[in-house]
Amino acid sequence: MDATKALVQERGCNNMTLNDIIKRTGLSKGGIYHYVKSKDELLAFVLQERMEEINDRFFAEVNQGKKEFEGPLKEIVKKLPSLQDPHDPTNRILLYLLAKNDQPAVSEIINKFYDQAVQLSKKWITAGQHAGVIPLSVNADKTAELFILISYGFRVRSSLSNDDHAFSTDDFSILMADLLQPKQK
Repeated sequence: MDATKALVQERGCNNMTLNDIIKRTGLSKGGIYHYVKSKDELLAFVLQERMEEINDRFFAEVNQGKKEFEGPLKEIVKKLPSLQDPHDPTNRILLYLLAKNDQPAVSEIINKFYDQAVQLSKKWITAGQHAGVIPLSVNADKTAELFILISYGFRVRSSLSNDDHAFSTDDFSILMADLLQPKQK
């Protein structure tokens, strides 16, 4: 995975091949194909790894037993600035795969990743609801999908320009907190 991310940063997704991965890692061709069917599938695993990393940090914070909102949210927002980074490998991979979405195998990969991202976001919201730090009135399905749609928007925008924008990842983290925290009376 690290070799794949490094090659994406060095060469881009279009110019990177599985042979490059084989050379970089020393794995055999059979070793690579034991785990993945294609370069696109390998790239999707990089996206999945990022989601799992955030999920692990989130639940490590939750499992400390404190019934609080800020700690787990902090673990999610830590990676938000990377959504604006045009050089971030996961942004480059997502955009590359989206451009190939007309291919059935890639479409399946992209849809699976999107569904996984929405489900994890929903899982984080419902965990907060079960802990009593997010109101039950928050619609977990809609809110989870909104958060993923916004994160995809940041990733796309990162490829368009580096100019300052009116809505930043700091604004996104504030929006998350506003939508998820109980309203003060």
